[in-house]
Amino acid sequence: MERIQPEQPAEQAEPAEPARELGPPDRPALAPSGAPEPATRTRTAVLPAFSYTAADEEKQRGVRRMKLTATGLLALVAVIFALATWAKNAGAGPWADYVAAAAEAGMVGALADWFAVTALFRYPLGIPIPHTAIIPNKKDQLGTTLGSFVGENFLSESVVRTRLSALGIGGRLGGWLAEPDHADRVTAELSTALRGALTVLRDSDVQAVVGEAITRRADSAEIAPGVGKTLEKVVADGAHHRAVDLICARAHDWLVLHADSVLDAVEGGAPGWTPRFVDKRVGERVYKELLRFVTEMRDMPEHPARGAIDRFLTDFAADLQSDTDTREKVERMKSELLSRSEVQDVIASAWSSVRTMIISAAEDDRSELRLRARASLMSLGARLATDGRLQSKLEGWVEDAAVYVVTTYRGEITSLISETIASWDAEHTTRKIEAHIGRDLQFIRINGTVVGALAGLLIYTVAHALGA
Repeated sequence: MERIQPEQPAEQAEPAEPARELGPPDRPALAPSGAPEPATRTRTAVLPAFSYTAADEEKQRGVRRMKLTATGLLALVAVIFALATWAKNAGAGPWADYVAAAAEAGMVGALADWFAVTALFRYPLGIPIPHTAIIPNKKDQLGTTLGSFVGENFLSESVVRTRLSALGIGGRLGGWLAEPDHADRVTAELSTALRGALTVLRDSDVQAVVGEAITRRADSAEIAPGVGKTLEKVVADGAHHRAVDLICARAHDWLVLHADSVLDAVEGGAPGWTPRFVDKRVGERVYKELLRFVTEMRDMPEHPARGAIDRFLTDFAADLQSDTDTREKVERMKSELLSRSEVQDVIASAWSSVRTMIISAAEDDRSELRLRARASLMSLGARLATDGRLQSKLEGWVEDAAVYVVTTYRGEITSLISETIASWDAEHTTRKIEAHIGRDLQFIRINGTVVGALAGLLIYTVAHALGA
């Protein structure tokens, strides 16, 4: 039959993975002067996914067989018409008139439907009759219309909400998650995603963000009042007594083990003009008194020094909350401490430890992290399967999210359809569509032949009866 004569774009890009060559390679279109088009002209790419494949060629062979069948039927009614006309002229009888009328109407129907089917894909007989070769010539307009149709009838808020509401996502998801095998699968997938995310993140970037966040948070919050309240509660509860007991015990043990160091320190600090035996006696006296004082503090919970410590801590806690000078000093100490490189290194290194811990837990099937995640998923599934309020809340979130996407990006989605169709090569598109639906369209020609013949026979019969 006739070859397609579609309007070709000025320049085409060859398919990236063509399954079948369709003739000579594309060449740049020529300008009226005969020179090639400028290189800056927009290129229209042929999508590889819409190339003409071997499967399409097999379907096209089926189309050709149906074309032969439809054309053969047209030839058959033409032969019948010729024979019936000859028989009528030869005086065969009235039956010849009925057969000739039926065959004539069958030919008309077959030719009309051939024209209609052919006009979808190409110019009939190569003649550029208006409103023919519809697919190659109106491909872009059809894509725009299809995009608008999808946007209006499939991407509307009412359609999305109705469809999602009918699915019962909450109950179905809950029942699915409540199954141990499904919870294991989701846990494994989440672990894989978590490991992948932690692997992609660069430690230096995360450390910088964590360090900056902690430092900014610490700088913006005054710590003295909080420390004061905490210290006040500790003193009121007597929770600091164990710390005092530990300090006294360690001080006593140290004095016992380092008596010589204390004596040397006292003797070394004595004036040079004092006799050495006097310095020694003074040192021994100081050591004994110091050891006695520490021992009494260790063994006497009601020792006056302990009460002095309590009073000091109580006053210090009050100053931290209300004394301006004390609070300013604490803030300066905090800023100086945070600015030290050692502290920043500790903050930054915390991420490495956390990252290693999380990755190790995510890889271990029996880790507490994965076991808790699995148990949480199953618990959530059980609640979703039975709790109507939770189901409604989840389904509302899903519907709101879907509606937001389709209403916000409806233009982009519909333009994707129209722009994708516009990027297809007209000849490839026509041949591919014909390969997929052309066989069914040939039944139109066959039905047109049969129905035309029956209609012609009926009309002739009614006309002959009325004429009689």
